[in-house]
Amino acid sequence: MNYFKFFSLPQQFNVDLSLLETNFRAIQSASHPDRFVTCTSAEKIASMQTATLANEAYLTLKNPANRAKYLLLQQGIDAIDEKNTQMAADFLMQQLEWRETLDDAKHAKDLDTLENLLAEMQTEANILQDDLADYFDEKQDNVAATDTTRKLIFIDKVCADIHKAIEHLE
Repeated sequence: MNYFKFFSLPQQFNVDLSLLETNFRAIQSASHPDRFVTCTSAEKIASMQTATLANEAYLTLKNPANRAKYLLLQQGIDAIDEKNTQMAADFLMQQLEWRETLDDAKHAKDLDTLENLLAEMQTEANILQDDLADYFDEKQDNVAATDTTRKLIFIDKVCADIHKAIEHLE
């Protein structure tokens, strides 16, 4: 099942998140187990499968990095293929700087630096998301989209690590 069709959305990077949310809630409501208490086992299983699919599809399309990976998979491209580890040298250097800043701030218990790093990375993520909208929705440039998706995935991972470090310090 194509996740975009499942939620009656156009298959593109820019997604109307409020429409995604509305359609998700409608499907969840329609397939809720309470509605199938008196139904056959097959109907109960089908409703559970629909609810599970809705959850998986919603989480994929809601997150920009996951949405980009999914769009690439629809084209037969695995953005995180272990055989494709090539990345621009400038981004690799930036990765090292971000990780070093994160490690230094964690060890120094420097909440301000962590919050500034998080803001910097979120700004970079927003730029990459704009680029992905252009690559997917306008240019249909899967090569650039793959490279940008991999960068966004990395940034998401570092942002998650920063959030953990901030929670640990607070």
